[in-house]
Amino acid sequence: MLLVIWLAVIVVACSLYLRKVNSKFSKVKIKNLTPLPFLGNMGWILLRREHFTEAIARLYTAFPEERFLGWFELINPLIMLKDIELIKTICVKDFEYFLDHRSFIDAKVDPFFGRNLLLLKGQEWKDMRSTLSPAFTSSKMRLMVPFMVEVGDIMIKSLKEKIQSSEDGYIDIDCRDLTTRYANDVIASCAFGFKVDSHTNRNNEFYDMGKVTANFDSTQMLRLIFMSTCPTVSKILKISLFNASVIDFFRGLVLNTVNERVAKQIVRPDMIHLLMEAKKGKLTHEEQTEAEADVGFATVEESSVGRKIVRRVWTDDDLVAQALIFFFAGFDTVSTAMMFALHELALNPDIQNRLLDEIKQHEVRNGGTLDYNSIQNMNYLDMVVSEVLRKWPPAIGLDRQCLMDYNLGRPNKDATEDFIIRKGQTVSVPVWAIHRDPAFYPDPDRFDPERFSKENKHLIKPFTYMPFGLGPRNCIGSRFALCEVKVLLYQVVRRVQLAPCERTCVPEQLATDTFNIRLKGGHWLRFRLRE
Repeated sequence: MLLVIWLAVIVVACSLYLRKVNSKFSKVKIKNLTPLPFLGNMGWILLRREHFTEAIARLYTAFPEERFLGWFELINPLIMLKDIELIKTICVKDFEYFLDHRSFIDAKVDPFFGRNLLLLKGQEWKDMRSTLSPAFTSSKMRLMVPFMVEVGDIMIKSLKEKIQSSEDGYIDIDCRDLTTRYANDVIASCAFGFKVDSHTNRNNEFYDMGKVTANFDSTQMLRLIFMSTCPTVSKILKISLFNASVIDFFRGLVLNTVNERVAKQIVRPDMIHLLMEAKKGKLTHEEQTEAEADVGFATVEESSVGRKIVRRVWTDDDLVAQALIFFFAGFDTVSTAMMFALHELALNPDIQNRLLDEIKQHEVRNGGTLDYNSIQNMNYLDMVVSEVLRKWPPAIGLDRQCLMDYNLGRPNKDATEDFIIRKGQTVSVPVWAIHRDPAFYPDPDRFDPERFSKENKHLIKPFTYMPFGLGPRNCIGSRFALCEVKVLLYQVVRRVQLAPCERTCVPEQLATDTFNIRLKGGHWLRFRLRE
């Protein structure tokens, strides 16, 4: 009897608590979809019934007249911004109110992942951004393109051998495997100065560690959500996002490389060298021509925050943390953009042929040379990449944490009171949903590079295109990412004809067993050598 009473008390207490939590938005007239008990609006995602992008799009389209909406991440209430002017105000004009990303890794528990540029806060973030910003200018990227080309040549050689040895004159490939190996080898070369051929040596340690850090399955995402929703408990339990073996590998990799270069006075124009220079305070901004500053429509510009001069001394652990986030971002997000680019070119042969024509014309003009200037001068290639990042943005959303109570205004025209978001609460920007909003991009599911032509790109409403984020906290590596994607597309399209195969996912459907954007069944395409 006593057990029954206690169970009844617990059920009543939970019901009252959930009613209180779930009414947080309705009390202030903010619209939201009905949450599931304890799972919030993440329920169908965690149960693998729908992808995260689908859940966000469902909320975004359910209430078309709202300026902002409510979203329950488990029992944690977030504000999802819809109004473009409000997004602009928060990310740019009133940036200081929303300076930080929310924390999900405690730097004391995990100093390498917790102290990277993505998660640093306040003045420390500003100082690190200013320190690293000169490492990602166009003049520095110019020096890294030859490394990308070299990696691409090795990949094409491997592809050619496999196709020539096949009985049918073609091979079917899961492009996710292809692009992650390419991205891995580019990072190994451009960041750490290693030559790694992941297409031949398929189980090399560098690639295996990359897969561990980048493959966010449901278990890892549950851990991440728990860390962000219950940071105090996570800190007490010392929960880390990655295993100690991953951390030890990258720490040893970076510090051993640094020590060897110091001892042998090795200078190589890669990211480790730039981080070493940044740690010593020797990196400075250089004057750039207009042509150097603009590497494509998707490029984001550095703000005044990144252009400031700082003399702060950074530790070895800080240097390792920045190398780690560079690897993490480059391995997954860039490879995601590349595999969707190959997918769209295979499904749109007219676009693929037009891109091939531009590549051939370039080769005639430049004697086959592929360098930084080549990338700059290929307008249609930039249009294709810009449209890939519009339709398939690897970063499907942005988040900002409120640092001071802030007036968001009224959620809709019928509301009678302004909503004050409190210090510590989080706002999100639904990049995926905005990029696919027909009000901004007519027929949004159609792959159409012409949206970004010289005649049309002025029609794109400012702040509705954000593949690399917005405001001072945008992606510092946009130039590197764009160069890498363009080099791969140039080399693949020039040598290989892409086409769908029996296993190609058509129509596209996202896999629900991961939070990354992946096509159900894989990214299978048919590769045939061009004559």
